[in-house]
Amino acid sequence: MGSFGSLEQPVLRRAKRTRFSGMGVFLALILLGQACGPSQEEMDAERAKVRDLEEQLRKANGQKQALDDHVKALQAQNASMASRLRALGQNVEELEGNLDETRRALEELRERQKQAQARLQVFRDLLAKFKAMIESGELRVRIVRNRMVVELPEGILFDSGQAVLKKGGETTLSKVAKVLKQIPDREFQVAGHTDNVPIKTSRFPSNWELSTARAVNVTTFLVKKGGLDRGRLSAAGYADTQPVASNDTDEGRQQNRRIEIVLVPNLDELPDLSSLEGGSPASDAAKPAASAPSKGDVSAAKPEGAKEESATPKKKKKGEKKSESN
Repeated sequence: MGSFGSLEQPVLRRAKRTRFSGMGVFLALILLGQACGPSQEEMDAERAKVRDLEEQLRKANGQKQALDDHVKALQAQNASMASRLRALGQNVEELEGNLDETRRALEELRERQKQAQARLQVFRDLLAKFKAMIESGELRVRIVRNRMVVELPEGILFDSGQAVLKKGGETTLSKVAKVLKQIPDREFQVAGHTDNVPIKTSRFPSNWELSTARAVNVTTFLVKKGGLDRGRLSAAGYADTQPVASNDTDEGRQQNRRIEIVLVPNLDELPDLSSLEGGSPASDAAKPAASAPSKGDVSAAKPEGAKEESATPKKKKKGEKKSESN
């Protein structure tokens, strides 16, 4: 008994140890099973997350493609705008150049209008001052080629075929001189004109000499007796080359026999000819229309060999014909 009891205890102890070991293995397996992988629910949740992320990625790729296309479109639009801006820049430069040119032309036009108004005022003043003489028939005022012309008939100034001033002519010229002296910074040309009836005397071989001599004598009187500055006067003879009426009638020929005092335009009133090749501004335009003597040089217009005439006409030489007009 004693020995059987002694054997039973070790066996019992081994059995208990084996039972406890099996339970530990079972618990370990349970714990190991729980530690080795997620549950089915967790797997389903993870799969759902993956599908959601794949959908988000697909949408993101689609958005990226749309953005890429939009960027390409913007780049093309930008290139087009840049090209248009370059073209517009050239057009703007051209327009600015045209605008500057237009402004200069406008300023020139305003200046010309200002000068025209000034000339018009001078003409109006002259007309007002000559009003009494115009009404009395001593002279008339005309506008010829945009220049004011004071016209004095031959009958008031000279006898027919003569270049010596009559007393009545000197009186008229004295009144004209008073008016002309009131016009500052103006030059005047005295022009002699005749009709087309020829004259042939020892004193005046042709109408050229007669018209020139008359212009010179009027100029000389305006300087010496009228008090005008000789530097503002010139004289010219036109003979019968510039008629104002028909020479077929006595009345027309009478109108053509005249002295004209022309207001010469100032240089700044003449057109700018600097753009013409080989020319200088107003160099040719400033010259008189006819071959006139130098300004202030009244002696230059006298016929060659002519002497200053006295108030009394010379007696006609034998065989010399005297024109009934001119």
